[in-house]
Amino acid sequence: MLSYRHAFHAGNHADVLKHFVQVQLHLYMNQKDAAYTYIDTHSGAGVYALDSFQATKTAEFDTGIGPLWNCTDVPAPLKEYLDLIKGMNPSGKMRYYPGSPYVAEQMSREEDRLRLFELHPADCKILADNFRKLDAHKAEQGVRARGRRVIIEHGDGFHSLKALLPPPSRRALVLIDPPYEIKDDYKRVRDALDEALAKFPSGMYAIWYPVLQRMESRQFADRLKRLPAKEWLNVTLTTNTPTPDGTGLHSSGMFILNPPYTLEPILREVMPYLVRVLGKDAGARFTIEKGTQVTGAATGRLAGDAPRAPVGNARRASPLSGKGSLRLPGQSMPRADEAPAPAITQAGGGSSMRAA
Repeated sequence: MLSYRHAFHAGNHADVLKHFVQVQLHLYMNQKDAAYTYIDTHSGAGVYALDSFQATKTAEFDTGIGPLWNCTDVPAPLKEYLDLIKGMNPSGKMRYYPGSPYVAEQMSREEDRLRLFELHPADCKILADNFRKLDAHKAEQGVRARGRRVIIEHGDGFHSLKALLPPPSRRALVLIDPPYEIKDDYKRVRDALDEALAKFPSGMYAIWYPVLQRMESRQFADRLKRLPAKEWLNVTLTTNTPTPDGTGLHSSGMFILNPPYTLEPILREVMPYLVRVLGKDAGARFTIEKGTQVTGAATGRLAGDAPRAPVGNARRASPLSGKGSLRLPGQSMPRADEAPAPAITQAGGGSSMRAA
């Protein structure tokens, strides 16, 4: 249960999607003067060395931050994410990669509060050590610590989330991204969100998840659409065609409950770029779905690998009419007897290179 260590996966394509979206959520929260609480249920170590044994053993950063590092034509919203990472690598060499707690610390303001949970004892200790070093560095720069702005707890974030809601400021950004090593993680995420929404329905909840062949993963997003949130937005990034045996992480998603209205147009701008830069073959693509809370029975879905019908009030996000989903030259359009796509889907190869 505690075998997962994110250091082996730091900076991969799933991290790019997760942390790029996280940066945008913080920027939106920062637009209001009122403070907010950031809650991270599975924090990890906070910062990762890409030249460490764990990172170099898998070199998964070559599927994500690696290909983006020297790009000069990145869309403006993606540059905000890249600037944060380059800020922690002042030498210009790609050596350190941030986890979600560091992203939150850098993107939030002094008046905001961070509540970080990590169950793995080794990673929790590293997380605390990293924040102590960060505080010491700030002190050297003449920045005074502000009391208990950051609280780190060795514990199960699923259990602790409900007790923190609603926060005193009545504003919260919650990130949930367990390792999904066991099937139960999918159910625990949904149950935790169900309880959290009952206590604090206006909170913003961001859920990272892997897109795998296992049934729990394939059904996960559709189950999240049935949660009692006013609105939802779902984005996935696929970098390559799944292998025949279904192993390896080729695709991941971010599902946001009560998303900011600014996020969808930003995703429309950035996701085609990520497909072009990170895509490894013709299976590379992205999807964007948005919708409102499902009321009543869910609509039917097609089985297997066929396209799924929209669930509830899922609205097609494609700017094209009819059956059209975004396509690149050489990509065939759906046949007349195929079901319409429920979301923006862009596919294609482009320049190559290849969460948690």
